[in-house]
Amino acid sequence: MSRIALPELQAMTAEQAKACEEAMAGPRGKVPAPMLAWLHNPELARRAQHLGALLRFQTSLGPRLSELAILVCARHWTSHHEWTAHKKIALEAGLDPAIVAAIASREQPVFRELAEELVYRISQELLATGRISPAHYEAGTRGLGTQGMVELVAVLGYYCLVSLTLNAFELGLPENAAPELGDPAYCPPAGATGRASGA
Repeated sequence: MSRIALPELQAMTAEQAKACEEAMAGPRGKVPAPMLAWLHNPELARRAQHLGALLRFQTSLGPRLSELAILVCARHWTSHHEWTAHKKIALEAGLDPAIVAAIASREQPVFRELAEELVYRISQELLATGRISPAHYEAGTRGLGTQGMVELVAVLGYYCLVSLTLNAFELGLPENAAPELGDPAYCPPAGATGRASGA
């Protein structure tokens, strides 16, 4: 059960209502789940959801690569709500279901496209170590461009915020639990328990 709920419209402050209206008028057409927490600081809610809309809909990466990075982030944090929402979007964007299944089971996916492999490897490495190796940086810049690399890092950073918010406040649970990720109860990232991270 979620630890926090969206206030009733009549109970919202003017700032909270404005933040919700802006989100619903944007490309999502709804209030994203993390805003249930962020609304306790309406300016945080406004700025974060605007940043999220930019990173999800307006980067040079395109939907398939962005959604791949988001799934890697959701799996890293075992964020069930994030995974459930973006698995559907990723598949609709054309990401191979076998790649999605491999990420869920922390196995190495088989890629047919270099750009997908670059996004996966760079995302895995950055989330696991907080760094990008010279080899991955060079390959990523060559394959995705400098703008693409900047956007990829921003997507990962933003969806870390999203995943941590969803996990901390147990938003979207139990209704959006993803069986393929395991128990939605407290699940630290793989590296935190000594298990292999799959990076």
